[in-house]
Amino acid sequence: MASSRLRRLVTKVVNSTPNTHLTIRPLSCHAGKNLHSHSLPIDLSNQEAKRCLFNSLLYRSKQRGFLELDLVLGKWVENNIHSLDENRIQALITVLHLENPDLWKWIFGQEQPPESISINPVFAAVREGVMKNLESHSAPETRSTPGQRWVRGWDGIKKFRGGPITGNQ
Repeated sequence: MASSRLRRLVTKVVNSTPNTHLTIRPLSCHAGKNLHSHSLPIDLSNQEAKRCLFNSLLYRSKQRGFLELDLVLGKWVENNIHSLDENRIQALITVLHLENPDLWKWIFGQEQPPESISINPVFAAVREGVMKNLESHSAPETRSTPGQRWVRGWDGIKKFRGGPITGNQ
């Protein structure tokens, strides 16, 4: 709807000024490109293309819609994006295309990731950083058992009929 209004406005402006050359430029470096495609072009040939790509990847890593992943991935990408080569950028794009719930479970060790994800160097680096943080900043009893999901209710008190008798159930 908004695009049809814009199209009519541009047509009106172009038709009302016959001797003027009107150049319409995209507002973003990736306007018109499908940013959700696995084949995002990796162009590191010039500074502008590199900046656009890095900004796009940083935005996608910080705006996933899953706050915890926004923080974990966004911080990792922010700290490492400038040291990535083309292969690792492609690996990052692969990680960014994963579904949030699956990625969360795989990064935090609640489930084993598929082999294709386990060998991804970006996934491995993010997971290693998260696990180091968990080991140094949280007590083991506050974390889920590897291979099991973490569920609230670990206080160990049965508060209602049918509720968990002990902790993380």
